[in-house]
Amino acid sequence: MDMKLREYSSNQTVAPGIGFQGKSLAQALEDSEQIFRQTGSYQGIHELTLKSADPIRFEKIASRLRGALVGARETALNISASPIVREIGELCFGLYTPEGDSITLSTGIMAHIHTMSEAIKHMVRSGYETNPGIADGDIFINNDTHIGDVHTADVQQFVPIFWKNELVAWAAGVTHELDVGAAQPSGMPMGSTTRFEDGWILSAEKVGSNDELHRDYQIRSQTATRVPFYWVLDEKCRIAGCHLIRKAVLSLIESEGIEAFRLFCREAIEDTRRSFINSLKSMTVPGTYRFGSFIDLNHSIDVGRMPPHAAIDTLIHAPLELKIGVNGTFDISLEGASKWGYHSFNATPTAMQAGLWVALTQTLIPNDKVNDGAYLATTLNIPHGSLGDPDNPYCSNTLAWGYLVPTYTGLIRALGIAFTARGYVEEVLSGIPLTGNVTQGGGINHYGQDMAWSNFEMSCVGISAGYVKDGEHSCAAMWNPEGDMGDVEAWELIEPLMYLGRRLRPSTAGMGKYRGGSGWESVRMLHGTQRQELYNLIHSRVFCSGGLFGGYPASNPYRHNVRRTDLKERFEKGLPYPVADGNPEESGISAHVNGEHLRDHLMNRLSDSYEEYDLYLSILLGGHGLGDVIERDPKMVASDLSEGLLLPRFAQSAYGVVAHQGKDGQWDVDQEATSARRQAIRDERLARSMPVAEWIEQERPRVQSLDFIAPVKRMYQESCELSKKWHSDFVAFWGLSKDWSA
Repeated sequence: MDMKLREYSSNQTVAPGIGFQGKSLAQALEDSEQIFRQTGSYQGIHELTLKSADPIRFEKIASRLRGALVGARETALNISASPIVREIGELCFGLYTPEGDSITLSTGIMAHIHTMSEAIKHMVRSGYETNPGIADGDIFINNDTHIGDVHTADVQQFVPIFWKNELVAWAAGVTHELDVGAAQPSGMPMGSTTRFEDGWILSAEKVGSNDELHRDYQIRSQTATRVPFYWVLDEKCRIAGCHLIRKAVLSLIESEGIEAFRLFCREAIEDTRRSFINSLKSMTVPGTYRFGSFIDLNHSIDVGRMPPHAAIDTLIHAPLELKIGVNGTFDISLEGASKWGYHSFNATPTAMQAGLWVALTQTLIPNDKVNDGAYLATTLNIPHGSLGDPDNPYCSNTLAWGYLVPTYTGLIRALGIAFTARGYVEEVLSGIPLTGNVTQGGGINHYGQDMAWSNFEMSCVGISAGYVKDGEHSCAAMWNPEGDMGDVEAWELIEPLMYLGRRLRPSTAGMGKYRGGSGWESVRMLHGTQRQELYNLIHSRVFCSGGLFGGYPASNPYRHNVRRTDLKERFEKGLPYPVADGNPEESGISAHVNGEHLRDHLMNRLSDSYEEYDLYLSILLGGHGLGDVIERDPKMVASDLSEGLLLPRFAQSAYGVVAHQGKDGQWDVDQEATSARRQAIRDERLARSMPVAEWIEQERPRVQSLDFIAPVKRMYQESCELSKKWHSDFVAFWGLSKDWSA
C-alpha cells in the first residue's frame, strides 16, 4: 500500500483557467514537465532570445526583481517580534512562475526556495484553481512537510500575483517559528514519535481573501501555539513581504510589458540550468564520490517517558554518493540510508531537496541568480522507506535537519575533492558541522506565562577549514550562511535564562594542516522561573563526519548542567560563580558551583526539568580540519595556544609541536624539538600501520557475525534491507559470501 500523502483533484466542472491564454494551472504544469522530459531544457527553450537581443535589459529586469525581494525581506523582518527573525534573519522570500518554478529569491534561509515551489505545485496539482479557488488577494499558508517544507517550525505564506485576470506569478515567504503548538514545547521538539505530536500542521490552506486573513483562522491562531503574539507578528511579516513583492512585480510589468516579463521568467530559469552545468564542467572532475555520516539518538534513558518501541538508542547512517558525468550530469544517491524511525529526525523528499538546494547555493551556484534551473540540472535518488522518504506518512519530522546536515556534509566533502582535482582549491571546504547544541524549552517563564522558545545562537557554529586557510570561528550555519548568534539581551527578553558567560571554547575546532573555526559556549542560569523543560540536542557519542585529506573532525560536545545549585548563596556572599566551562579537565562549572552535576553524553533525547538558579551549559560545535596535523605551521599552533584556542596538551600529542609559554603568556616554538617530535610521530604511525587488505581480513569475522552493539547492528541491517545496491557493495568490500544477509 502506498502510504504517501496524496494530491487530490477536484471533481467540479473546470472553468476557463487562470493561466496564460486561459490554460489551467494543472495543464500548464503538466505541459512544462512533459516539454522538459522531451527536450531537456526548460519550456523547450533553445535560444535565450531576450538575453541575446538585449542583455542589458535582461540584467536590469533580473536586478529589479532580485532587489525587490531583498528589499522586501529587509523591510518585513522589522515587523516580526521574534529574535529568530529579527536577530538571526531566519526568513526568505521567493518569486515563482504560475506553475510553481522558482524565478529568483532573496537572501536568508534559501533552503526553502524549492520547498515553497513544491507547495505551490501541490496546490496546482490538487485543483486549488477550482476548489478552494485562487483569486487576486488570496493568502495561503503551509508548514506540512509532506507537501513542501522541512519541518513544522518553518511556516510559509503564498500570495498569487494577477495581471488582468491572469495569474502571472506567486510571491512566497517563510519564517521559522518559536513554537508550533507541539506536544513538547518549542519549535523543534525532540521526542515526537508521530506526526500527531508535531504541532499545528497547516496543509497548504487558504486562510485569507482580499488581502485580509479570514476571521476563523485569526481566532485559531490565538490558541494553536504557546506564543500567539510571535506567530501573529511573524505572519504579518511574511504577508507584508509578499505584498511588497507583488507591488514590485506589477510595477515591472507596467514598465517592461507582460510579454517581456513572461519571457524573462522562462529564460532566467533555463539560463541558470545552463550556468549550473557549465560551472560543474569547469570546476570539477567527473567521477564517483562517496561519503558516510552518522548521528546518534539516545532514547533508551527515556524508558517510561516514551512508547517502548521508541525508547531505544539509534545510530543513523547518512551516506551520500555523487556521480558527476563528463557531460555535466549531477546525480546524487542516498542508497544505504537508515530506515525511518519513531523519533524526530525523519525527513521527506521535499526536505531532502531543501538540503541539496542550500548546499548548492554555497558551492556551485553562490550568486544572485539562483532558481529552479539548478534543481532541473540534478537528480536525487532517495530509497523509499528510508529517513528521507518514509513509507509511513505519520512519522515525526520536527528535527529533519538532524538528518539533512549529516547527509549533505557528504556533498560538501565530495565537491571539495572534485574542486581540488580541478585546481579550484580556494573553493574547498572540509565539511559542515551539525548546528548545535540546540537550546530550547518551555514552561512558566519570567513573566509568569506558560511559554515555549527556541534559541538560535546555534546559527553561528565554527566553519570548517579550507584547502588554503583555517576555518572561521562562530560564523554561520549550513541552512543559513548569513546566520548570526543574536544579542544576549534579545534572547533574555523571551527566555527565563540569564547569560553568565559566552565565549570561544578551546580545542573545539577540528585539527589539521588547517584547523576548523572554533566553537563556543554559553553558560546560562535559570532566572525568574520555578519550572522549565530544557533540551540538549546535538550528537555526542559519535563523530558526525570527519575532516578532509587527513584532517580531524571537530570535537564532540557533552552535557554539563547543574541542578539544585548554591548560586543564590554565592551571589549573596559575593563568592565566585562560573562564567565559563572551558577546559573540561579544569571545568569552571565544576570549580565554582555546587549541586547535582549532570555531566555526560546524554544528548539528543527528551528534555529535563530545571528550576530557578539551575545552571545550563550549551556547547556550540567547531568546524572540521583539513590536511595532516603534523604539516601545520608550528607558528600557527603557537598562535592558537597564545589565543586560548588550543589546549596545551594537544600541541605535542596531536600536532607534534613543542612550545613553551613565556611570562607574558605567549607561546614560542622549540623548532629543533618540534622536528624531532614530528619525526617520532611519523615513526609511530609506520610502526602501527598495516596493509588495508590485512586489516579487512582481521575485521571480517566481526562483520560476518555482526558483532556490534545493538544500535550499530540495527543500522547495518536497515541499510542492507532498504538497498540491494548498498548491500551488494558492502558484501563485495568485506569479501563476504553472496548469500550473506544482515
